[in-house]
Amino acid sequence: MSLLLRLPATSANLGPGFDALGLAMTLYLTVEAEASAAFGIEAVGMDAALVRGLEGNLMLDTYRALAPAGPALQLRVENGIPLGMGCGSSAAALLAGVMLANHFGELRMTPEAVLGEACRREGHPDNVAACFFGGMTASAVVDGRVEAASVGRRLAWRLLLAVPGQSLATCEARALLPASYARRDAVANVQATALLVAAFALGRPELLRAATRDWMHQPYRRAACPLLPLLESLVDASGIYSVTLSGAGPSVLLIADPLADLELQMSMIRRTAGDAELRVMEARIAGGAELR
Repeated sequence: MSLLLRLPATSANLGPGFDALGLAMTLYLTVEAEASAAFGIEAVGMDAALVRGLEGNLMLDTYRALAPAGPALQLRVENGIPLGMGCGSSAAALLAGVMLANHFGELRMTPEAVLGEACRREGHPDNVAACFFGGMTASAVVDGRVEAASVGRRLAWRLLLAVPGQSLATCEARALLPASYARRDAVANVQATALLVAAFALGRPELLRAATRDWMHQPYRRAACPLLPLLESLVDASGIYSVTLSGAGPSVLLIADPLADLELQMSMIRRTAGDAELRVMEARIAGGAELR
């Protein structure tokens, strides 16, 4: 019994789509699993020391919780998703854990049930749905069921992910938000979110500047995510369409013209951030989770 999984990183919110929108990126968590006499993880890639730990491992904890009678697993993991940086690492790990449990525990869960279980454990569907379906995914939980639709998988837009050295826990980022919002701010976010979905569905990058404006979470997270206010000035410079937090931060996602000079864009990001060593990762819009 063996299974190969490949799950994309995701960037949630995209500005105004708070807890509703997510974008799959071609940075992957790849897991090769087979039944074994004891649990073990071989890991390479980003944060490999954390990924190979058996205690507090989100993927294994999810597997054990859902398939307690399932076999021990030997995992070979290649991780291309920064941990704790707003790039959907927990969603990918949760989804991997549910898929492993479904396969090795012979749970016979439907794809909808797999998605629903991972979303329930994550607490909101934006990252998990984008990881599952790929593209730019809009999602909601309706009467306990995850409803989702994906667009923009074939768009060639360049994604540039600026990843700072310090992580930010999602719980800390959520604690920065207010308990309520003014109606004008809520309406402005609804309008921008509708425009953002249209931009991806129609492949209209000229809409992204207006469509990624946000009044609900980014203004309250700026101090904890100092890259955002620094890089926002780059919109419309050298083919950069939009600048937003990636998820709850602290990473920043820049959507850009794929025909523009990549080295120029990267050097401009580092120069504007005032950090010549800033990690800037290039990606494209990804398809969804793969298993075989």
